[in-house]
Amino acid sequence: MPRAAKVPAGAPPAGLIAYLGGLLPSLPPAQRRVARLVVTDPAAAAGRTITDLATAAETSEATVVRFCRSVGLPGYPELRIRLAAEAARRMPRRDPAAAVDGELPPGADLARIIATIAYGEARSVEETAEQLDPVVCDQVVTAITGAGRIGIHGVGASGLVAAELQRKLHRIGYAAFHFPDPDTALVSAALLGQGDVAVGISQSGNTASVIEALTRARSRGAGTVALTNHPRSPIATVADLLLTTVTRETTYRTGGTASRLAQLMVVDCLFAGVAARDPVRARRALPATARPATD
Repeated sequence: MPRAAKVPAGAPPAGLIAYLGGLLPSLPPAQRRVARLVVTDPAAAAGRTITDLATAAETSEATVVRFCRSVGLPGYPELRIRLAAEAARRMPRRDPAAAVDGELPPGADLARIIATIAYGEARSVEETAEQLDPVVCDQVVTAITGAGRIGIHGVGASGLVAAELQRKLHRIGYAAFHFPDPDTALVSAALLGQGDVAVGISQSGNTASVIEALTRARSRGAGTVALTNHPRSPIATVADLLLTTVTRETTYRTGGTASRLAQLMVVDCLFAGVAARDPVRARRALPATARPATD
């Protein structure tokens, strides 16, 4: 299985705003303030001079330049060009009641709550799709279709997504396993080896049990895949292939649902890719697994 590039060395991907949102937790504090301004309102940031942006972020022009370089851009002019192009391209249609930043003030009425949550969850799926790398997805599909066994790891909300991926793959005849109990999952990971694949799902990228499962599987020669919202998080260091989602934490953590929707979209893409790679197998298995237990 090919190894993933954990921190891209070249230019950032086409979905710049989505990419920066995923990098936020890994940036130094001053650069994080710059990133927040850029992500919150890319059109406004594109219209600012480097001095204006530095002042708004309460930092220096040198820090803005360092931020540009740390995310793969040569300098501030290139950042402004990318921001302006992306802001013009996106121009999202939304309910005027929706708060773009997802923050709901105390006492917000239900019209605003509904519009804001619906907008945020729809954007999470859209932005995840925009930055999802088809080449990496294809490599993951290749790894899964060629695997002897597939161990899928996730806990909490990500565990629900892991269980969904296991169910889908199992329905078309793949030996996929998911154990909700972390100890049992670690035992399962330790039994994987050459020709097997371990998939870890963690929104934060910091889930210790999932990281340990991938580490154990990798040490035994299994290929490893990670799905996370943060491309520079610890789980990325133990993944051969890295897939990312785009979601933001918002008031009352409604981003938790958005993260699951984004993760499930990626799972559906992988499942469809696997089924398309081996359509005869999928066509044979799906009708058989759809029969009631009483048949």
